[in-house]
Amino acid sequence: MIVVGLMSGTSVDGIDAAVVDIQGEGLDLKVNLLVGQTFPYSPSLRAQILGVCEGESLSMTQLAKLDHDIALEFAQAVLNIIPKNTKIDLIGSHGQTVYHQPPHKKELGYSLQLGRGDVITHLTGIKTINNFRVADIAVGGQGAPLVSKIDLCLYKHHRHNRCLQNIGGIGNATYLPSTHTPQWQEKIIGWDTGPGNALIDLAVQELTNNQQTFDFNGNWSSQGKPCQPLIKQWLKQDFFHEKPPKSTGRELFGHHYLAYCRQDAQNYNLSDADWLATLTELTVASIADSYHRFLPSPPHEIILAGGGSRNSYLKERLKSYLPDTNLLISDELGINSEFKEAIAFAILAYWHVNNYPGNLPTVTGATKEVILGQKHDY
Repeated sequence: MIVVGLMSGTSVDGIDAAVVDIQGEGLDLKVNLLVGQTFPYSPSLRAQILGVCEGESLSMTQLAKLDHDIALEFAQAVLNIIPKNTKIDLIGSHGQTVYHQPPHKKELGYSLQLGRGDVITHLTGIKTINNFRVADIAVGGQGAPLVSKIDLCLYKHHRHNRCLQNIGGIGNATYLPSTHTPQWQEKIIGWDTGPGNALIDLAVQELTNNQQTFDFNGNWSSQGKPCQPLIKQWLKQDFFHEKPPKSTGRELFGHHYLAYCRQDAQNYNLSDADWLATLTELTVASIADSYHRFLPSPPHEIILAGGGSRNSYLKERLKSYLPDTNLLISDELGINSEFKEAIAFAILAYWHVNNYPGNLPTVTGATKEVILGQKHDY
């Protein structure tokens, strides 16, 4: 089956589209990326999305229009990426998260992804599965991270304990014990580790008056020196101490959090490069700290994906925290790191039409496995 996976994450830098050939059943899949491409949002649409993510108020009319405009962008991405003479069987669209509230005590969580599936189906003529998170939330789950079952499918290993670490706007991890570990599937855990690129990107935009949107390869950060007293202080934040399952987003690690960090930094007279190095350090320190807190032992391998996997300085700093762990990029294992999450939502759509549950309750905290996504037939 040829499936297009669509994903736009918390960095809101554009729509990742992946055309994927998927064959097999359940966890026994063969997955081949045929083509992948990122379609940037227009600056005005990106600014509007980021504003909503940071809590700006919208009228219902404005919300409906934003939902529609995002769907148009997703549909256009599909139409632009389809290879010549290729029939697409299915679309799996994550949409654009604009609000995520984890469950609290006995209250269910809430997660809102914009980009109407019915509009995508109508404009492309292709069956579309979207709104993947709500089914997991309805049975008590976090609705995140949802890539962990795909990680299980694609990366399990008979000898090595592995952590799959995605570093997008927010970081998320999946721990996969060796398949030789007794009852290994019951020991899989996953969680959001905290900020990925979100705070670094916001800081770069502030420092350059929006002339730059990210720190390419960590070149700017690498010229500075991290302020370790700030890292020690910031890691006292409640989220980092909560046990999995847990999830987060820009609702916590956004502009307001950056302003809080900036206020703390005033006492240290940091240069711009020091400031970015310190924010990068928070990302890697929070990842390493969560491994030490929540894993039974350090993983043999960490497999990176997402934008952070292309940041040499960030990878260097992460290695310094976990010197005895082998650090790999997803590409080295045959899965494109840039389009890994788009591939994941293609697989989730494939599982939906094959009536195969897409969540991992040990990761999300759901009470049971469920079919993820809502179907829109043409």
